[in-house]
Amino acid sequence: AYNIHVNGVLHCRVRYSQLLGLHEQLRKEYGANVVPAFPPKKIFTLTPAEVEQRREQLEKYMQAVRQDPTLGGSETFNSFLRKAQQETQQIPTEEVVLEVLLSNGQKVKVTILTSDQTEDVLEAVASKLDLPDDLVGYFSLFLVRETKDGAFSFVRKLQEFELPYVSVTSLHNPEFRIILRKSYWDSSYDDDVMEHRVGLNLLYAQTVSDIEHGWILVNKEQHRQLKSLQEKVSKKEFIRLAQTLKYYGYLKFDPCVTDFPEKGCHVVVSAGNNELNFQVRLPSEQIKEGSFKVTRMRCWRVTSSVPMSNGPSGSSPGKSEVKLELAFEYLMSKDRLQWVTITSPQAIMLSICLQSMVDELMVKKSGGSIRKMFRRRVNGALRRSDSQQAVKSPPLLDSPDASREPMAKLSSKLTSVSLRGMSHSSSANDVGANDFHGNYAFEGIGDEDL
Repeated sequence: AYNIHVNGVLHCRVRYSQLLGLHEQLRKEYGANVVPAFPPKKIFTLTPAEVEQRREQLEKYMQAVRQDPTLGGSETFNSFLRKAQQETQQIPTEEVVLEVLLSNGQKVKVTILTSDQTEDVLEAVASKLDLPDDLVGYFSLFLVRETKDGAFSFVRKLQEFELPYVSVTSLHNPEFRIILRKSYWDSSYDDDVMEHRVGLNLLYAQTVSDIEHGWILVNKEQHRQLKSLQEKVSKKEFIRLAQTLKYYGYLKFDPCVTDFPEKGCHVVVSAGNNELNFQVRLPSEQIKEGSFKVTRMRCWRVTSSVPMSNGPSGSSPGKSEVKLELAFEYLMSKDRLQWVTITSPQAIMLSICLQSMVDELMVKKSGGSIRKMFRRRVNGALRRSDSQQAVKSPPLLDSPDASREPMAKLSSKLTSVSLRGMSHSSSANDVGANDFHGNYAFEGIGDEDL
């Protein structure tokens, strides 16, 4: 059997024959020209080298399927992973009570089935809170780890290919929790959410919590004004004032390491406002701050090295020694692209944030409405598991097919930039062209943006 890891945690174990069955089902539904090539069957027993080669091929196959918007969002693919997760963790289908946290620490207990997928659980929480249907899509469930000081470290946004109850209980660690938070980046959407009492309360609780944990920066005078609005219970005014503060609407990540501006720098990364913000501690102990705009990232990739172990791991779950890196190629100036790498256990969550920022920008650019996009999702997918329509959400490992058209167009658009061949990156661990995630928001960048 092959272990499939999600963010360094074992998601499920599957056999070659099961994956072949999935492949054949996808070919039947979507056509042979859409589905990537599958590692061939072998007549004789595989040698250890061939086993490893097949593992690599299967990994590439699963990533290629996942990052194709049609295949990766398909009910066939997602239900395969959900079923495999439930079977691997040996959790029978039964009714259970799941505890979901709100930002202010309040616990919402929902009665669900162990086999309920992410959308079902989100709907159950929304229903318990009386959050109206057309606001459900503005929120998401996140897997977090509670830290000693009561703050949260984000593991990932729960995806449609997993069962939240199984994901959290299989970690066998009470520090892991599921939390409900808003899942959009543009604070102008706050207006939609604040129209309704429950939406306003959720947003208010999250804002208060982010200020208390130091995620949103507040000076003494602002703190005094916020305190007075809190005492008057002026929630809307409180949020309006918070919107003007630094890092409002950002997700703050745990301290990690970056190679920018030089190797081995300690950094605190925050994601928000269509950028990654770096607070870097230089070897000279000097603190510097700067931001990388998502529109100027040409592409990015996540790479991981998983310890070779097929048996039960000796270390406790969640303390896996997996090394994850997020690297992005950034347009530093008119004719200079440079790779920036972040080494962090939260690399996949960072990647999911980048992807969702790009998705939101593209919806805006095409004149679409985020509310409509979400409403369609609510009507289509937030029904119990018999739903055939899958919710599109960012790929798990954001390293899609670099050969997609916009990537080719870039070289003609940016004639002043010497674009290296995709597979000749300056990174030490060279990865092939298909391991990159091309960024469509980068396409429209012009000289005035620089």
